[in-house]
Amino acid sequence: MPRRVWVTGGAGFIGSHLVDRLINEGGHEVTVLDNFDPFYDRSIKESNLEQVSGSKDVRLLEADLLDQGLKEVLQGSDGAVPDVIVHMAAKAGVRPSILDPLAYHRVNVTGTLKLLELARELKVPHFILASSSSVYGEDPNVPWKERDIGLVPISPYAATKIAAEQFAQVYARLHGMKVTVLRFFTVYGPRQRPDLAIHKFFRQIQAGQPIPQFGDGSTRRDYTFVDDIISGVRAAMDRDKGGAFEIYNLGNSATVTLSGLIRAIEDELGIEAIIDRRPEQPGDVPQTYADVSKAGDHLGFSPSTPLSEGLREFHAWFRRLPQEAR
Repeated sequence: MPRRVWVTGGAGFIGSHLVDRLINEGGHEVTVLDNFDPFYDRSIKESNLEQVSGSKDVRLLEADLLDQGLKEVLQGSDGAVPDVIVHMAAKAGVRPSILDPLAYHRVNVTGTLKLLELARELKVPHFILASSSSVYGEDPNVPWKERDIGLVPISPYAATKIAAEQFAQVYARLHGMKVTVLRFFTVYGPRQRPDLAIHKFFRQIQAGQPIPQFGDGSTRRDYTFVDDIISGVRAAMDRDKGGAFEIYNLGNSATVTLSGLIRAIEDELGIEAIIDRRPEQPGDVPQTYADVSKAGDHLGFSPSTPLSEGLREFHAWFRRLPQEAR
């Protein structure tokens, strides 16, 4: 029997890569749930699923987590119950969350809670929640470990991710659900959203436009290539170690300054960037840095893509994009 997998947010950047991996592997029936939020152009998400659009093992549902009748939509006429739910749907972005915190709470917290309730009702064997390194806030004790306590978020987006994690933990404890939380660290690669730094920098540098540098360039990020992230997600789907509820960092475990990132993109493009220096932005953390030893022990997670190679892969994809899609 094929394994039934529901992937929420499956038309997005990371979700669509997971869908590709599952279909290419075979042995999976994948239901993709996505509401095609207008945060960026719909055609981008549609193109993300082009490689699997003709597969008999993929079912695409356009619906929202907060819709009435979500259970009936997801189960379909045969009343199927998934073997695993991979919940990636969320309103993304630190800065936009400051402008519209209520919308972020509705989707990221209430939407997650509604999906957890559905998983409990259907007795889904495994629930995987995509979380974020933003939950660690400004914790100066790096690299960050999953057991760190007293997390203090500094943006509404980060607060919603902590709240979603806590609800997931409650459901694991109260209802005996197997729940895995994955904290992603600054994911990049082909299909990255056009508003994110690497995509934006490639577009602007190539067009001869100034790129915004917030702060003095010393902020650091644990840039993690999307293929490494997907390997971690796949391993989490099969995990047989740990308890009913576990949290794992999925990062590259190697930080790069903003200035260093810009230099690496300049090297890849062969073009010198024009820097537009701006003040630091509210909600941005000074650094992210993952300790991935737990993911290594439990999941065999071992990120292997250096930044230069990941940027080369991104550039190859970027060159294939139509001009209007950049």
